[in-house]
Amino acid sequence: MKIFDSHAHYDDRAFDDDRHELLMKLFDRDIANIINVGCSVKGSYASAELAEKYPGIYASAGLHPDAAEEIGRIDEIRSLCGREKVVAVGEIGLDYHYEDPGRDVQKIAFEEQLKLAKELDMPVIIHSRDAWEDTMELLKKYKPRGVMHCFSGSAEIAEELVKMDFYIGFTGVITFKNAKKAVRALEKVPIDRLLVETDCPYMAPEPLRGKRCDSGMLVHTLGAMAAIKGIDAEKMAEITAENAKRVFGI
Repeated sequence: MKIFDSHAHYDDRAFDDDRHELLMKLFDRDIANIINVGCSVKGSYASAELAEKYPGIYASAGLHPDAAEEIGRIDEIRSLCGREKVVAVGEIGLDYHYEDPGRDVQKIAFEEQLKLAKELDMPVIIHSRDAWEDTMELLKKYKPRGVMHCFSGSAEIAEELVKMDFYIGFTGVITFKNAKKAVRALEKVPIDRLLVETDCPYMAPEPLRGKRCDSGMLVHTLGAMAAIKGIDAEKMAEITAENAKRVFGI
């Protein structure tokens, strides 16, 4: 089984003690490719550098809602997007869970990066938490293509996103006992629009919930997704890998 982790954060300090050793182990086993996702200017540089160091890693560059106040440095994001192995603008979006920075600042940063993705003809990686109404309004306005990462919305929103040419990423949350909403959404997403992701070091699946997550744990997430879709896990790994390569142009 060759697995494509479509959303990871190996630049996170949680991996500082064993990053190289872990990545070598993962690539020696079942992991074929990883998208390391930028969340800030610093994180986007780090993601691009990881992609240049490891053949199996690709990167994205962008400002997470938490880093929206860095939007004045968007020219650096634009420059990073010109690097050969940077394949998307992201992760970008809206997060109203804590509202820090405020909604207005987040919206400005989101819109500027949606414009950048259109300018560069690149896919986006979208983060949306407790902000579905505003997220969908801006996606309908700018009409990007790309990925809705770590999907937490309703089945109806999932269906709407698919109609808008989006792929939907699911994490280890799909294995949790209380994940009924995620399961209903996954049931509605066509198999050719599914992606599997870790969001590591977060979101470790059952039976490893609470541990530092890494791409090797995707076997559990794939098993849950496969059972919901009525196929075997190896086929699910193959399909999600093909989907990731398609959306990211790899």
